[in-house]
Amino acid sequence: MKYYFDFLLAILLTAFSYFLGSLILSNGLSTWQSFIIGTSVVLLGAVTEALKAPMWLIILVPFPIGMLLLFFFLNEPIQTWFLTYLITLVLYAVMHIIMSFFFKFHSLIPAWRLS
Repeated sequence: MKYYFDFLLAILLTAFSYFLGSLILSNGLSTWQSFIIGTSVVLLGAVTEALKAPMWLIILVPFPIGMLLLFFFLNEPIQTWFLTYLITLVLYAVMHIIMSFFFKFHSLIPAWRLS
């Protein structure tokens, strides 16, 4: 049961980082678009982990799908998309630091355990 809770929490936090990142530079993604990106990114990471891939691949594989979906959903020029993606990554890293350090939640960036 804990795995499913962690899985859902990782989806929600990932979606939230995309949602916030998109609000900073543009009109933002809708909630359902952020949720689709969060679900896709976390699900792809979980499938990669289930296939017993090395940790670097588990972290690397979800990046292209998140980037591509953000590009399609954002519908902004490439410069705005790139800056939005960078802001999203920063927000995601900050969330990981907080969740990992204070709550010992390591599902956002599994190889980067801070507690």
